[in-house]
Amino acid sequence: MASMDLIKKLRDMTQAGVMDAVKALKECGDDLDKAAAWLREKGIAKAAKKAGAVVTEGLAKAIASGNYAAIMEINCQTDFVAAGDNFQKLTNEIMSVIANVKPQNLDELLAQKLASGMTIAEECTNLTAKIGEKICIRRLTVLTKTDEQDFQVYEHFNGKIAVVLLLSNKTDAEVGKSIAMHTAAMNPKFLNASEVDQEWIKNETEILRKQTLAEGKPENRVDMIVKGRIQKSLAEVCLEQQAFIKDPSKTIKTFLDEKHVQLIKFVRYEVGEGVEKVQTNFADEVAAQMGK
Repeated sequence: MASMDLIKKLRDMTQAGVMDAVKALKECGDDLDKAAAWLREKGIAKAAKKAGAVVTEGLAKAIASGNYAAIMEINCQTDFVAAGDNFQKLTNEIMSVIANVKPQNLDELLAQKLASGMTIAEECTNLTAKIGEKICIRRLTVLTKTDEQDFQVYEHFNGKIAVVLLLSNKTDAEVGKSIAMHTAAMNPKFLNASEVDQEWIKNETEILRKQTLAEGKPENRVDMIVKGRIQKSLAEVCLEQQAFIKDPSKTIKTFLDEKHVQLIKFVRYEVGEGVEKVQTNFADEVAAQMGK
């Protein structure tokens, strides 16, 4: 068996567990560099097995730096891992890279190197192998502004929702924060009616038409009723038309007009949205993990 000093050196190099380090050194004749490479290869193979795993937990993060802003969702499989030191540390390192390098897309971000010398993509693979859960960055959206415009960034306290607003001009921080918090809470789909996806309107119309007919409404009045309900739906999903959560007597648009500021764009991320969560029996999951 390799010396404790050699095992410690390998662990410091790779963050591998004791038994994995012992096995690697044995397989590689106590050659430290070969053992490190062996562990890395095994780690990648282990991580590859997790590639198809569904990831619906994690963190939503947002940052603004000068005329650049970005919002990111990084995922894992359980809340337990999301709250863990390893996941939190990696997330903070990635956000620091985003602030300093200002990548323009996800591929560019994943190619950036961290202090370890590995790229972000490699570090995600490395952490996947280390903790046994798939770690990945699901999405990144970048916004840019002029010197006259303003950003507002908001992260909900639980780390599950983040928002970035692009505003037409500098405004009181409390105004921007109020709109960002409203956006986080009310989950609008579109900025205003002019930006509504026509596919959304088509699907919503079909749903409402079926509902209206099922209610027994006269067929000659169905189209008129559906049209009215579509308008009501638009008021619920368009941010500018929503009733301001702090003052329901005003819409968001009215409130912003009073403050002489225009909302140009918003991006809202919620961890796991749009991904179907696979329900598993916890006891079975633990048994399966122990059997590996």
